[in-house]
Amino acid sequence: MSVLFNDEYLAKLQGLAKEKAAEYKANKPFPHIYIDNFLPIEAAEAALRDFPQPKQLDWGAFSGQNEKKLAFDVAEKLPDSIRDVLYFLNSRPMVQFLEVLTGIEGVIPDPYFLGGGLHQIERGGHLEVHADFNYHKKLNLDRRLNVLVYMNKDWKEEYGGHFELWNREMTHAEQKILPIFNRCAIFSTTSFSYHGHPTPLACPPDRTRKSMATYYYSNGRPEEEVAGDHTTLFQQRPGTEIPAAQHTVKRVLHAITPPIIWDAAKKIRN
Repeated sequence: MSVLFNDEYLAKLQGLAKEKAAEYKANKPFPHIYIDNFLPIEAAEAALRDFPQPKQLDWGAFSGQNEKKLAFDVAEKLPDSIRDVLYFLNSRPMVQFLEVLTGIEGVIPDPYFLGGGLHQIERGGHLEVHADFNYHKKLNLDRRLNVLVYMNKDWKEEYGGHFELWNREMTHAEQKILPIFNRCAIFSTTSFSYHGHPTPLACPPDRTRKSMATYYYSNGRPEEEVAGDHTTLFQQRPGTEIPAAQHTVKRVLHAITPPIIWDAAKKIRN
């Protein structure tokens, strides 16, 4: 039996969910938590050992102004050790853990790993602060949760790569999480859950910032979170200029304005 489905480990997960639930909901700027030593050490070590280097895989490369990173989401083409972790993160025990931890009922994993899977950032890479796309068009589901598992051993503070959680006003990061080995970050996704890795990575040239990501959905979401479908909403940080930022206000307004009002406004302008 895989160590990921070992009874002792699954019991540990359920205990963590109950223990951390109140903290998760109370954390600012939006519900989140990070948990160290998240995976069984054997599974984490094996996944790191087999984690593909930048030239070992046909990575999807993002190199625009707002992001410079590598991504790969075809789980069945990954080494067994990594595929096992990704499949576990989409399994019933993991969903049950997330439901207890977050209080969100009816959590649904994504078999397509859309936008998730493996992420890797090389020296100088970054991901500007943003809110994620909020709707899975293929599954017709609302995006509710992100789970990130970091795979960076002996990662030093000066390397950077912190996962930053920003307040709604975009004045400052209220939380910065160093992406150390086997640390798991979990957070609720809405049109205002601004997060990212905005500072260019300063690790040695032979190192990269590695992570595994899975996203979770539900059929509907609380009324106060309902917004029009949108793609990634990049934000402008104080003292920076981002080409996409000039469109951000319009995109956010579109996201949070009921369609009937938006359509009426367009008719008036026309």
